[in-house]
Amino acid sequence: MLAIIAPGQGAQTPGMLSSWVSDPALHELVSAWSMRIDLDLLRLGTTADADEIKDTSNAQPLIVATSLIGARALGITQCAFVSGHSVGEVAAAAFSSAISVEDALRLVRARGVEMAKAAAQSPAGMSAVLGGDRHVVLARLTQLNLVPANDNGGGQIVAAGDLNALAALAENPPEGARVRALAVAGAFHTEFMSSAVEPLRALASTINTHTTTTPIISNKDGGTVTDGADVLNRIVNQIANPVRWDLCMQTLKTLGVTGVIELPPAGTLVGLLKRGAPEIEVFALKTADDLSAAKEFAGRHL
Repeated sequence: MLAIIAPGQGAQTPGMLSSWVSDPALHELVSAWSMRIDLDLLRLGTTADADEIKDTSNAQPLIVATSLIGARALGITQCAFVSGHSVGEVAAAAFSSAISVEDALRLVRARGVEMAKAAAQSPAGMSAVLGGDRHVVLARLTQLNLVPANDNGGGQIVAAGDLNALAALAENPPEGARVRALAVAGAFHTEFMSSAVEPLRALASTINTHTTTTPIISNKDGGTVTDGADVLNRIVNQIANPVRWDLCMQTLKTLGVTGVIELPPAGTLVGLLKRGAPEIEVFALKTADDLSAAKEFAGRHL
């Protein structure tokens, strides 16, 4: 049983579209997408440096576009389940036909812009807490008024909130854990992002939704969702609410998924699965050179 998953912000790397757009048809497609959302995805994905693609307003549409290009090249139209981490849910929504690719790109373009605006309103950030007992880690975050914005499983929780509180967390981490500050502009998936929600809700009201061709495993609660309107509503609400990737991984296990392909820019989520669900075989589709092996992998799990 095969699932296809899409990564979130932080997975981006310079040149991550280069191998894909060497195919003229995919190059033309990315060019068309760039014009539709008024953002040069081709340049960002081939020649832009790490600092430029780290910017939230650039990173989010670029990651989703890269995932969708990888999915197009892979050519698998049906699998058992799809999922995405944070902004990766937008790619999952398009892959499952809950919304069109064009609407997914419009949505993620606005999402990146509005979340960047929200982040600029007050100093806040995020830090990964690696290791330690989960209950002890969560108790420490509560003590510091921090939010477990990404509960990723596999011994990783991302704390978000006030920079002073994050500094205190780093100075006195939970027992058995280490803390690593993340290079992000704000406290994503917390109330710090609340100003971004209504503009996205307004945009979402203009988007046509459809029953999914493949169930989506939701970041909200690890539940499976097939109603397109529900998928879209969850994507909008998720902007200011935590990502429960731990529950998504648990659902993959519970439903009997045997293989998972992570779409480009791949690597982060298969790493979490190796730690949190080692019984599931994983494949990271990183470049076009991986396509033959990815198709062979898929054939063993479909």
